[in-house]
Amino acid sequence: MAPTLHETSFDRRPLDPGESLPGLFEVKGDGRPDAVAEALRRERASVDAALAEHGALLVRGTDLREPIDVERIARALSDELKNDYLGTSPRDALTEFVFNASELPAFYPIPQHCEMSFVKHPPSRLLFACLVAPSGEGGETPLCDFRAVYRDLDPAVRARFVERGVRNVRNYEGPDGGASMGPWQLKPWHELFGTRDRDRVEAICRENDFAFEWRPKGRLRLVNVQPAVREHPATGEPVWFNHAQVFHLSQAAGEYRRIARRQDRPRMLGLMGVAAALGLAQQLVRDAEDQAMHCTYGDGSPIPLSDIEAVRDAIWKNLRAFRWQRGDVVWIDNRAVSHGRMPYRGPRRIVVAWA
Repeated sequence: MAPTLHETSFDRRPLDPGESLPGLFEVKGDGRPDAVAEALRRERASVDAALAEHGALLVRGTDLREPIDVERIARALSDELKNDYLGTSPRDALTEFVFNASELPAFYPIPQHCEMSFVKHPPSRLLFACLVAPSGEGGETPLCDFRAVYRDLDPAVRARFVERGVRNVRNYEGPDGGASMGPWQLKPWHELFGTRDRDRVEAICRENDFAFEWRPKGRLRLVNVQPAVREHPATGEPVWFNHAQVFHLSQAAGEYRRIARRQDRPRMLGLMGVAAALGLAQQLVRDAEDQAMHCTYGDGSPIPLSDIEAVRDAIWKNLRAFRWQRGDVVWIDNRAVSHGRMPYRGPRRIVVAWA
């Protein structure tokens, strides 16, 4: 006899002894997406309480196979799913609310960040799901408690960021493309905004406090200034909440160096050298303000490499990584916990939804 949906329950504990992040909800019984979704919906109060405690939850043991299965789980966890995306990682829609997590090349690391920290109303929740687990090296989606990053950051560095804020610069090619180099090139602006109507693009920019400038050859520059720290909406705790070390021109080399050190992977040192060379080539060809992504302090003054390295040190001190298993779902409090991606080899398919 086939199991009924109500036979699904969860064994709850931290994923790793002694570590709070992430909490684990291990499926017991029926792992079919409909059954897991019903069980999560039935236990929403305890799920929400666990998310508040841990900052991120790993639901393990589901039989997810298709993006629509992921949407069923996401709908069970939130009644406010969204599909407007103003971030920087290239991604394509798979269902109404589920997207590929990123189409950046597999060798490229994605630094830790709270999703869309630079928009006026960032997502409150993120959901990642694993449809194909990486079989080769790497491919983790590490998590980091950005409340701990705020606490652990060198006080003098933290004070400079709090006083000045962060100024973000993003340059998008026009619908006819352009000549930006490197894997970090952003999608053309019409793909980001989902329209070629400049009036509509400008309206969205105003809604998000983005200063916009139409550049030669159809390019678009977006600039905004944001606080470096935000209070958590539920607890009032200070949270490191910006993209400074992501947008800084040193980001690729800085990430590769730490990956090589953490995982003892000599290949990362070679990639670090390539990334540094590409970064230097970019800066020789284009001014910092013309790079695909760039940042300064909010007053326009440069952020010294030493300050960005201090931020990276605080982040990597609090990094938590786990190996994906097919069917894994990670539910994240985006106002407290960041995510990223380790480089990898071989097949891997992670999808994302947000609320």
